[in-house]
Amino acid sequence: MPNTTVETPSQQRDDASLSHGLKQRHLSMIALGGVIGAGLFVGSGAGIAAAGPSIVVAYAFSGLLVMLVMRMLGEMSAAYPSSGSFSAHAERAIGPWAGFAAGWSFWVLLCTAVGLEGIGAAHIVTGWLPGTPEWAWVALFMVVFCGTNLAAVKNFGEFEFWFAALKVGAIGLFLVLGVLAMAGVLPGTDAPGTSNLTDFLPNGTDGLLVGLLASVFAYGGMETVTIAAAESSDPVRGVVGAVRTAMWRIALFYIGSMAVVVTLVPWDSQEVVEKGPYVATLDHLGIPGAGRLMNVVVLVALLSAMNANIYGSSRIAYSLVQRGQGPKALAKVSGGVPRIAVLTSSVFGFVCVVLSYWRPDDVFPWLLNMIGAVILVVWIFIAVSQLLLRRRVEHEAPEKLVVRMWAFPWLTWVALAGMAAIFVLMAREPGTRVQLCSTGGMTLFLAVVGYVRQRVRARG
Repeated sequence: MPNTTVETPSQQRDDASLSHGLKQRHLSMIALGGVIGAGLFVGSGAGIAAAGPSIVVAYAFSGLLVMLVMRMLGEMSAAYPSSGSFSAHAERAIGPWAGFAAGWSFWVLLCTAVGLEGIGAAHIVTGWLPGTPEWAWVALFMVVFCGTNLAAVKNFGEFEFWFAALKVGAIGLFLVLGVLAMAGVLPGTDAPGTSNLTDFLPNGTDGLLVGLLASVFAYGGMETVTIAAAESSDPVRGVVGAVRTAMWRIALFYIGSMAVVVTLVPWDSQEVVEKGPYVATLDHLGIPGAGRLMNVVVLVALLSAMNANIYGSSRIAYSLVQRGQGPKALAKVSGGVPRIAVLTSSVFGFVCVVLSYWRPDDVFPWLLNMIGAVILVVWIFIAVSQLLLRRRVEHEAPEKLVVRMWAFPWLTWVALAGMAAIFVLMAREPGTRVQLCSTGGMTLFLAVVGYVRQRVRARG
């Protein structure tokens, strides 16, 4: 049943003691760069190897789903700006147990991702500087970005502004070069035509499904802009701008770049997996130094994701504690920054890195499986929350609906059906079935803990 209790001041504005140091240019670039994540640069190669040219269809389908999710999230975040984003919306719409489960599961996801991205970034640097220990680079990256997030939110904004500018510029240049090569006007290249697209479904529908699952998880990270908007001087404007440009950003950066890759490079090229699709494409075109330059961009994407995930995890934790959903110490704010939450989230990232070296064969894979489907769980909470909140806002304060979900409620139900279909697909694949069960177990555990806490507090 929806939570019909009267909202306390902390529920209405749970980010009141945070600084509002993010500028509109920060939010605009975070919205642009946030869609260009490490999953696009690093993880898309496996999807191409499985789906072949049909990976474009996979990214188009999952991109459509993400557009709907972002529209729903944008509607709620514009009406109720909060550093807790979807977690705060789930608590307001469904009940405290839902906010608890959605928030803490996403916190675990972000903290674990920080460790993964640190390892990936260190692997690139040790390739340039052989003999240097990976752990030292991971430690360096963690210290830098933990320090950045401890200092002031504007530091996070500045780092992300320039990181995003570099990523957007690189992808834009890649698309221009790719289109010129496809047209046969790039010096030293011939137009490939459709020669690499003839075997559109090389591994049948099973390969397409694997590519679809890979594409879904590549879109993770788009939620950061709704978290960051709460720390700007005009959160509603930031959310509105991000949501209204989401469609062309997804179409251009994800679907467009995948179309360029599979048109120019044979889908079964081993280099697509080993080097990554972008580096492999630029090497295939024979542009001197372009592949190495793209490796720099991949490194920047990983560092950007580390920075954003430390920020996002600390704000989610802060918002949860502000709403009475965790240890009070995490809500302590100094200089407009929840520094204990930042340190706690960073320590968890360090622990994940240690586990990857200490027990790489069991503990770390178990942790990865546990968070494998968290993003889908979050999307379900977003959709259900939007279904419930939309009617409530229309009745109580319709002027807050600055952003509106298209064709409500039909497209919300379509999105939920799409998420259910992805869960069914995950249950069919042995590898993803483990992730589905592990994530389901963690979510159920957190939901039960959240519900027990809710009942205890209600009696009190």
